[in-house]
Amino acid sequence: MYSDKELIIRPINAKDLFRLWELIYKDEQPEWKKWDAPYYPHQSMPYEKFLLSAEKWVNKENFWVIEVNGVIRGIISYYWEHEPSRWLELGIVFHEASTWGKGLGTRALKLWINHLFDTLSLARVGFSTWSGNERMIRICEKLGMQMEARIRKARYYNGQYYDSIRMGMLREEWENAK
Repeated sequence: MYSDKELIIRPINAKDLFRLWELIYKDEQPEWKKWDAPYYPHQSMPYEKFLLSAEKWVNKENFWVIEVNGVIRGIISYYWEHEPSRWLELGIVFHEASTWGKGLGTRALKLWINHLFDTLSLARVGFSTWSGNERMIRICEKLGMQMEARIRKARYYNGQYYDSIRMGMLREEWENAK
């Protein structure tokens, strides 16, 4: 668990599952999905079906919740693009529009990146998004990430092409920025 005032990131436990289902799978077309890879379909599901996958969520090193004032507001994660070469990508979603634009994403990612560099043998952390998610790109830039790749017109959404964006930061860049 890591905290920055009222914001906490921590592993998921069983009592968090209903809240996560509410945020992620209760609604067919949630607002957050317009920004989080909207070109991939989203499927709502009944809570009972969600519970069948509980072991994929609880006490995982790579998938945590973000709490603000004691209420789960989002998730933060990482996945291996290629684990043998230690190529790691991170992710974050705040599921409620009322939490957007308040600096919470920057603070949560700062805690998460510290955690990743402190606990894993990494030379770099990366983040992938699409050019339509300008807020996420700004957060990454604010944290010191650099644009490493722009794959032009790789994402088609709502009748328009967008670029796929890859950003990243080296361990020494992170340590120098502290």
